[in-house]
Amino acid sequence: MTETAPLRARAEIDLAALRANVRTLRAHAPGAAFMAVVKADAYGHGMVPCARAAVEAGATWVGTATPEEALALRAAGIRGRLMCWLWTPGGPWREGVEADLDMSVSGLWALREVSAAARAVGRTARIQLKADTGLGRNGCMPADWPELVSQALQAEAEGLVRVTGLWSHFACADEPGHPSIAAQLTLFREMVAAAEERGVRPEVRHIANSPGTLTLPETHFDLVRPGIAMYGISPSPEVGTSQEFGLRPVMRLSASLALVKHAPGGHGVSYGHHYVTPGETTLGLVPVGYGDGIPRHASGTGPVLVGGKLRTVAGRIAMDQFVVDLGGDEPAVGSEAVLFGPGDGGEPTAEDWAQAAGTIAYEIVTRIGSRVPRVYVNERPDE
Repeated sequence: MTETAPLRARAEIDLAALRANVRTLRAHAPGAAFMAVVKADAYGHGMVPCARAAVEAGATWVGTATPEEALALRAAGIRGRLMCWLWTPGGPWREGVEADLDMSVSGLWALREVSAAARAVGRTARIQLKADTGLGRNGCMPADWPELVSQALQAEAEGLVRVTGLWSHFACADEPGHPSIAAQLTLFREMVAAAEERGVRPEVRHIANSPGTLTLPETHFDLVRPGIAMYGISPSPEVGTSQEFGLRPVMRLSASLALVKHAPGGHGVSYGHHYVTPGETTLGLVPVGYGDGIPRHASGTGPVLVGGKLRTVAGRIAMDQFVVDLGGDEPAVGSEAVLFGPGDGGEPTAEDWAQAAGTIAYEIVTRIGSRVPRVYVNERPDE
């Protein structure tokens, strides 16, 4: 029997929790199809296993940002509808056509490139026209929309493309009552109506992200696109907590203590000595740092559960390690230090780390790097 050495650190990914979250989110939008957004390696959770689990739980679409992500999913055997939206000139349009991707188009340059790829391949490309309804990032401005729609219909008449969707994205859906929500929704309806009056017959119209799915039923249309909520994290504390929405965080991040030692009072800890021991104590070395995605901004504030007690990062978080003041406790070397998880075991949550670092929980989970192995549990679908 082969023994497995303990891991320096691990990000445990509970796929049963992910499947349950998908089912919960689907119940919030029972009349809409469900796109599982797995961009950025599924927000740090692992793109392929999470995509498979989401499909097992009823997701009928999978979404990525980049075409490279979508093509990697196809290579891993993910079938069905797969959309990607962040294209740049010269992108792998031909490969996208051949892989039957739904490809977002926000401008005439993209329509020209995807049409050329479809002509070269001899197949009809599936495209979705994105409207900028107020986010101000990707998407076609209202003034340019009529021409984009006209040219897309011309390409469709030539058999080069099929316009499968019309879509947009909210700027402030995570801020309840923000006036931009109603403004964007009104403009989206107007731009969709204008396209349909010209002859576009989309399969899906969609604008709802995680907060839209959870709190704005009027935004559900034909398809919803939950991202962070699928991983059990609330899109915003102002919207509601994960627990209030019936969602369970999917990632649990832990490390093994690399050293426990006695230190006298007045002893500086880590770079710059921003922490000095207030008295005789014990220090524990946690072998992860900003090289693993632990935010340096949480130096002196990040919470960690060690030996059943909440501790705080003592001093600066370094590239590979940080220290916690154990207050005289002496857990064994190799004991578990839990940085975050669902929270029901007394451990901090990703939201706690976000508060400590002055950021959002999205960033906390997504930035956990490749040096931290993902360990998947509950991989088999529920019976």
